[in-house]
Amino acid sequence: MGGLVPDGATCHFQAWFLQFFDFSVLLWVACITFNLFMNVVRRTTTEKFEWLYHVFCWGVSLVLSLLPFINDHYGPAGAWCWIESDIGWRVGIYYGPLFVILIGLVITYLYIVYSLYRKASSWQGTYDPDTERQKQMLKEDIKPLTAYPFVYIAVSIFPLINRIQNAVAPDSPVFALVVLQALSSPLQGAVNAVVYGLDRETFSRLTPSQIKMALRSHTSPQKPREYPLAYDEEPSSPSRPDRYSKVSYSRLH
Repeated sequence: MGGLVPDGATCHFQAWFLQFFDFSVLLWVACITFNLFMNVVRRTTTEKFEWLYHVFCWGVSLVLSLLPFINDHYGPAGAWCWIESDIGWRVGIYYGPLFVILIGLVITYLYIVYSLYRKASSWQGTYDPDTERQKQMLKEDIKPLTAYPFVYIAVSIFPLINRIQNAVAPDSPVFALVVLQALSSPLQGAVNAVVYGLDRETFSRLTPSQIKMALRSHTSPQKPREYPLAYDEEPSSPSRPDRYSKVSYSRLH
């Protein structure tokens, strides 16, 4: 089906554009999964990894997107432009990593969900407000997490099937698979946004004031503020009311 779109500079740019951003989406999904694993299972802060995520996702995607320019492998590939007909290149720079990362996503998400449910079910005994609040937060974390791997698999399955069919019978394309790939491939970002927005807590934060506050917290350092700490060393004194006798103040940085 190489004749659906004309070859040329515009076609090559479209091919590079699709390869670069499609692969970067795949790597960002992998990084999000790793980030959730570190936060939820390992209980490790991951702010220090943010710059590494950018270097990894954009850098690897850029390198892989430039490789097909060697020996001119970009060109018409069905309904749009990509790797022309070389199965080895298609598997090497996209579908091979896609298989590996999809398997890793499913395994990691299953382990995250299992860990959260096991932790929530282990909190038994007397009622404790803090424990109950943590249990509720864990349940709210589980719900949106379970959707992401299935969303990615759902929008990737038809393109994958179509490319496998192209590899098996390159001279006999199936029009229905081409249409399904053309419809499902562009949906990745939109479906992720819908899943993300369906989370009630996240949706409630998508207000101008909340967005402005989030941007401000990332662009300007926070000033130290005081918060109360309970202690039992000093008894109350006449110069200090009883309600402050077990409160000291410490700086939060």
